[in-house]
Amino acid sequence: MKSSNPVLSEATYTGSAVHVGYGPTMTISGTVNKAGILMLCVLLSAAYTWNQFFAARDIASMGGYTMIGAFGGFIVAMVTVFKKEWAPITAPIYALLEGLFLGALSATMEIRFPGIAIESVALTFGTCLVMLMMYRSGMIRATPNFTRGIIAATGGIALVYVVSMVLGLFHVQVPGIFGGGPIGILFSLGVVTIAALNLILDFNMIEEGARRNAPKYMEWYSAFGLMVTLVWLYLEIIRLLAKLRDNRR
Repeated sequence: MKSSNPVLSEATYTGSAVHVGYGPTMTISGTVNKAGILMLCVLLSAAYTWNQFFAARDIASMGGYTMIGAFGGFIVAMVTVFKKEWAPITAPIYALLEGLFLGALSATMEIRFPGIAIESVALTFGTCLVMLMMYRSGMIRATPNFTRGIIAATGGIALVYVVSMVLGLFHVQVPGIFGGGPIGILFSLGVVTIAALNLILDFNMIEEGARRNAPKYMEWYSAFGLMVTLVWLYLEIIRLLAKLRDNRR
């Protein structure tokens, strides 16, 4: 099965970059432990930027953290994708950088919409838990048709975002989908749903890696891949909640 998460795909555990079956191998429990460490890294750096913001209450002061976290996280993520064996070092760095970004973003959103940060965190973890339960129970399976559908939907969303960013450079706004109206809310609901369903594919690929006896460092890489999806899910949830709050005003 393939995952539409570019970090975790069928090719992740095959090819010259991953020599399966040599030395200590990947386990599901080991991957869960590594994911917990990465989550702790995210929370620590997010708490730092959150406290920095509320100490100064200056939105402009968050610009540096946002830029360093977003662009630094992207660069480290790309390095990790192409150098999987570096994941034990790069994955925690990615998590710390993303925490800077998420903490700054959440703090500025919290000023505008009180309570939105904790709601988004709770919904993200709650969604992850529900998806894990549905996957473990067999209610949702990563069948070929399911996988192809999620890959196509994720690619479509990525295309919309890329096109909107390019148009934004020319001061052209995509109407409807990024606003707080009914179309924008429905679009965000759809994106949150697709992000959540990506977790099913990620769980399946982690299980597949353990089954294939992938090398031990792939625990860090797989945890990193899961973290990429969770960060995306959190961002989409907080965006959806912001639209819903805007719509009430």
